[in-house]
Amino acid sequence: MQEILILYYSVHGGTRELAEAIARGVAEVPGMLPRVRTVPRVSSRVETPDAPVPNEGPPYVELADLQECAGLALGSPTRFGNMAAPMKYFWDQTAALWLSGALAGKPAAVFTSTGSLHGGQETTLLSMMLPLLHHGMLLVGLPYTEARLGATRSGGSPYGASHHAGADASLAATEDELQLAQALGRRLAATARRLGAPA
Repeated sequence: MQEILILYYSVHGGTRELAEAIARGVAEVPGMLPRVRTVPRVSSRVETPDAPVPNEGPPYVELADLQECAGLALGSPTRFGNMAAPMKYFWDQTAALWLSGALAGKPAAVFTSTGSLHGGQETTLLSMMLPLLHHGMLLVGLPYTEARLGATRSGGSPYGASHHAGADASLAATEDELQLAQALGRRLAATARRLGAPA
């Protein structure tokens, strides 16, 4: 069995909902398993580090998770059209993997949750692609052969899965958003399987 790493950061749960749907899609592909991980918050007070193990939810990611995965789904809420600081902070610490080429040739996909439909979904997805391209990863998007992509009135983008959570983060993911995220997970896992990426 090979594993697809689903790495995300979520504050109000919208990005987590997409991560769970992506995991379901990964699990549909024979021989592929999801490995779900998150990153800790970045504290403005450096003398107050986060607990080494989260109180709930998936474990914090380690560099070994990236080395061992056959593919990666990366998710973050938007922060002014960019990935959130905790996710950026994590990627800024991956230089050793970059130097070794550990991620080169592995497929990757991105997903996000935003407060509004025009709140930077696509720029956030693009911002998450940048470190993945530097690592030599192969980007997988959502093609318009996914019929829901052309019909959705909520989230969804050819760049990756997305969710419109509302300004107060009270909107649950729509069926279109969840189905597109699940389709992205299937596509990522199927691509990793075809590539025969080492696990």
